[in-house]
Amino acid sequence: MTDNLLEIHSDVLNGMSTSPRNFRKAAELAAEEDFPGEDLGEELFRVRIAEEAAGNGPLAALWAKTLTVWDFAEHPRWAPGTAPRTAGRRTAAYDRLQFGDDVRKALDSVFPVSQMAGTTVIAPEHVPWYTPERAAARSFYWKAYAGKLREKGWSEEAIASLDEASRAVVERITDPEQSEQRQAKGLVVGYVQSGKTANFTGVTAKAIDAGYRLVIVLGGTLNLLRAQTQRRLDMELIGQENILRGADPGDPEALIGIDYVGDDNDWPKFVSHGARPSALNAFDIERLTTRDDDYKSLAQGIRALEFEKREPTRPLYDPVNLHHAAARVLVVKKNKGVLTKLVKDLKQIHGLLGELPALIIDDESDQASVNTTDPRKWEKDSVDRTAINGLIAQLLGLLPRAQYVGYTATPFANVFVDPGDSGDIFPSDFLVSLPRPAGYMGVRDFHDLDSPPGEGKRSFADSKEAAHVRGIYDDGNDRLLEAIDSFLLTGALKLYRADQGLPEGPFRHHTMLVHQSVRMADHADLALRINSMWHQAGYASVEGHARLAALWAADFAAVSRATAPDLPAPASYGELRPYVSRARQLIGQGGNPVVVVNGDSDRSFQQMALDFDRTPHVWKILVGGTKLSRGFTVEGLTVTYYRRTTRQADTLMQMGRWFGFRPGYRDLVRLYIGREEPMTKTTTADLYEAFEAICRDEELFREQLAQYSQLVDGRPQLTPAQVPPLVAQHLPWIKPSARNKMFNAELVEVRSPGKPIEPAAYPLDNAAALLRNAERWGPLLRALRPDPEPFTTGIQNGGGPRTFSALTASVSHAELLAALSGLEWAREGHFQPHLRYLAQLDGSLATVDDWFLIAPQLSQDTRSAVPLMGSVPLTLARRRRQEGKSALSRVAGVEHRLAAQQLVDAAARTGGNGPALRGTVGSRTGVALLYPLVEGENDQVVQAAVTRGVADASKVVMAFTLIPPVSATDSSRQLVRFQAKDSSQAESAIVDALT
Repeated sequence: MTDNLLEIHSDVLNGMSTSPRNFRKAAELAAEEDFPGEDLGEELFRVRIAEEAAGNGPLAALWAKTLTVWDFAEHPRWAPGTAPRTAGRRTAAYDRLQFGDDVRKALDSVFPVSQMAGTTVIAPEHVPWYTPERAAARSFYWKAYAGKLREKGWSEEAIASLDEASRAVVERITDPEQSEQRQAKGLVVGYVQSGKTANFTGVTAKAIDAGYRLVIVLGGTLNLLRAQTQRRLDMELIGQENILRGADPGDPEALIGIDYVGDDNDWPKFVSHGARPSALNAFDIERLTTRDDDYKSLAQGIRALEFEKREPTRPLYDPVNLHHAAARVLVVKKNKGVLTKLVKDLKQIHGLLGELPALIIDDESDQASVNTTDPRKWEKDSVDRTAINGLIAQLLGLLPRAQYVGYTATPFANVFVDPGDSGDIFPSDFLVSLPRPAGYMGVRDFHDLDSPPGEGKRSFADSKEAAHVRGIYDDGNDRLLEAIDSFLLTGALKLYRADQGLPEGPFRHHTMLVHQSVRMADHADLALRINSMWHQAGYASVEGHARLAALWAADFAAVSRATAPDLPAPASYGELRPYVSRARQLIGQGGNPVVVVNGDSDRSFQQMALDFDRTPHVWKILVGGTKLSRGFTVEGLTVTYYRRTTRQADTLMQMGRWFGFRPGYRDLVRLYIGREEPMTKTTTADLYEAFEAICRDEELFREQLAQYSQLVDGRPQLTPAQVPPLVAQHLPWIKPSARNKMFNAELVEVRSPGKPIEPAAYPLDNAAALLRNAERWGPLLRALRPDPEPFTTGIQNGGGPRTFSALTASVSHAELLAALSGLEWAREGHFQPHLRYLAQLDGSLATVDDWFLIAPQLSQDTRSAVPLMGSVPLTLARRRRQEGKSALSRVAGVEHRLAAQQLVDAAARTGGNGPALRGTVGSRTGVALLYPLVEGENDQVVQAAVTRGVADASKVVMAFTLIPPVSATDSSRQLVRFQAKDSSQAESAIVDALT
């Protein structure tokens, strides 16, 4: 039976793809010939929408799509002055449609305005070319891709968000039709395991629709990762007809050499265009790589890149030729041999490359692509490049119309690339930050960042940490058996939920990741231990079931009640027990529940049957981690056991495989993580705290990008070259990236609330500089009171507390800052990052009222006291240089620093006065330890620094340690900011920091 109302609405809305108009008029015109007399009243429309809302009926789906497109539109002419995804935008659409109040309310009730965050773009001004009209006129592959996403269950809101984000990229690469050669370079920042592949698939679809005819995707460093990416593009974008290339799918002989057909159960799900695209007034896509074959050589020789021109006398980029030529797509590994072959073949093609609009997409662009050679070791006027970085540079050199777009969740290495190196991959033209997708489970779902603890213990309902995180402490219980028990229980709960009617797709795979060490030998030992624990756990015994029942009741049943009350849950462990047995069989299939994931070759992966696309069910415990930490998605990951330490934020974040989409089992996800893991012989690391710190780094980076992305008077506030100063560090021992990716990084600012600042690079060999430094300290030295103050610390000395005496004074923050600002150092800029922080403690960042000066005094038996710069007599200390360096080995004595730290900490706790100092140190008071000292190996150098009972200031180093108050920071808790060197700026080697 024909649905007349649906046909009328479809006809009308198809004509309003870019702009809403008077709906009643358009509907009457559409119904006039085919459906005369049809009821077009608003009441019937309102009732129909309400009836279809729950089941997502066809009319409701049509309006959901249309309203979402209008809601997300950027700067539409029909709604000037309205922002996307706002009530004002929706009202503008209703006004254009001339809908009454009742229909408006009904539509708003069923299709509320999306609250999804928009895409953040940092870019210089550009000439718009990818207009809505041009995008709509050529959208064959984008429409096919969007349709496939709808089939997969994507909401209209999610597709519109992807449309917006991919458009933000495409509109900032170069118009493929323009005559002038121009390369654009950009970076797209997503979240770990959050769907970046979907974005670059959308970018690819839009780019080839617009006219790009060569797409090179750099897809990982292993065949497994490359093949995953190839399959996604083939399945969701390229499609059956382009893969078959006219071959009869029913003829086995015709299918020789064609992948997927007959050996991939999902082949029927591959997008189908209905016919060869070239027969549908579009253009074909030719694959130069396949699922099983990386790039080896141009399969048909150089002819594979010969483009037939309709007008041979015109260049390929001329629209007459461009939009009838087939596109070529390659998905290649970031491998020296593979890329060298590609470069070699391209060099044999003459003439055409200068006319060929090309797009290079670099997945995980901070891995292998960044140049990690040390610029200090380069020969003059030359650049040394690492292998992959050099080959990418060669590709860009061979393809003058190529655009480079990097993708990563950890962008810090990329933004520290030298912006002045035109051959490198610095994202000089745009930086796009993708919004957090709906349904994504990320760092914020494991940390209570926005809900500080109140009184009493946190509950599962109000604490992400309580619900999902299980700490591992140095108390003799490593909780590994508990983690394995949790893996078994969560598998049983998934099977139970599938039996209760939840979709089985998300439960197809069920995995646990154990990542404790980088060493392959440790992986083997750990796998053996887990295998033994599994077989000795007694999962078929009374004791084993009792242990599982207790864990289910105390943990999983309680968490699910609090966080997922709408999901099916067994009333008792007895109801769950049959599913436990089935889960145990699936996990133990093959006799071993454990798979070791390591090795540098694909062979190890092939042996493991870890192809989540083609393996029906992967229910295993994976031991290893590093090889799965980038690009590769661990499907069904539910329990993670993580204890590996690292000092790089990007490495640590990429280890977060527990991030991702967990439909139907978010409440079951558990993270067992080390809270006291050894870092050195004497220190430990709290890995949970570390993840929280880098999460804050990342969130602050994204927030600042969003803040500065807003145009002011129609112009950008920030360009990509000014982004590095936004890179922050919230935990001192975790740097944003590896040292060899930060050669171009310079510290902008180091914040040290409640922590010691102790510079060491004094101008030890420059008497004139020492004298000038002492002169700058003069006013503070003369403020020292003549009577020493006693100090006591908790350090035991011969059975009792250690004591020392010191001269003291109180000075204003401005007085201390005046002295510090004029100091000279052995290395220019050595103290500048600290000084930039201290200068903001005048109220612009936080307020420090004053500083309590402590000048520890040595025993008069060993060292006589002498005046310095007119001060009261004080003793001179002695310190040695670091071996082989020009800096001091240490400055503050242990007991001195401890006493100062105790004063600062006590003031923070009490919010006021330290009783031993009669109210000298308050919550907005810093402590400064002053050490007039002489550098040398013995006390004779100290004696030589005294002339006629007065210290010779040209021989005295005015060393110090500062401890700002704990309150000396802002709400961001940011500790470090960076900036990047720009070799193209002769006058200024550093990209200016934002002020």
